[in-house]
Amino acid sequence: MPTLFIGHGSPMNAIEENRYTLNWMKAAVRMPKPEAILAISAHWYTIGTRIMDEAVPRMIYDMYGYPERVYRVSYQPKGAPEFAHLTQDLLKRDVKIDNSWGLDHGTWSVLCRMYPQADIPVYQLSVHGSANIETHFQIGRELGPLREKGVLILGSGNVVHNFSKINIAMKEPYSWAVDFDNYIKEKIMAKQYDDVLHYEGAGKSAELAFFTPEHFYPLLYILGASRDDDTLTVFNNSCTMGAMSMTSYLFE
Repeated sequence: MPTLFIGHGSPMNAIEENRYTLNWMKAAVRMPKPEAILAISAHWYTIGTRIMDEAVPRMIYDMYGYPERVYRVSYQPKGAPEFAHLTQDLLKRDVKIDNSWGLDHGTWSVLCRMYPQADIPVYQLSVHGSANIETHFQIGRELGPLREKGVLILGSGNVVHNFSKINIAMKEPYSWAVDFDNYIKEKIMAKQYDDVLHYEGAGKSAELAFFTPEHFYPLLYILGASRDDDTLTVFNNSCTMGAMSMTSYLFE
């Protein structure tokens, strides 16, 4: 299977037709159908690494202030307990089973557009909030063999996510948002992943791109799971609402 990072943006993408969601759907069509999907969402941010193994994971609405129709979205795939336990065995660290969370909007807002029939088992791995930045990349490396098992490893976040600066009325993004997004894109295209891990090399734009890293870290898992012989496709290459990158990366 390929491995994929999606800039998920607003939960409104679950119900709106736009160029971002259209490209998510196109990505799903071009890939083989997964045996299961391992989602690594920015919105499950924990101390330590946790994984869910429920046979039927619950869907959660982990956001507030959106129109009622967003909270009527229903996405109810089966879980993947066997793959969850295989994933737990692959990771060379303590990984706790934890079903206290659920499929959050970083997962379902994307998958309801990519695989609307909800006929592919889905499970989530948390983002290890207390790990150093190299650990996220290494966890991705350890997850890589799942691709041979037919598992789509999906990272869901945003390269630029400065919530304090987001403005839905802005027609053009801040220059620093574009600069940082382009810096990361250029380094990924050149396979200079160490520069992505040490993103402070981007200069001033790195100071403004995000104040907390949970939306950036899922990208590192996907870079770790990629391989040297993968073909890279960059899509949704843009920033929106002033300070949010939608840029997405497909390795296949």
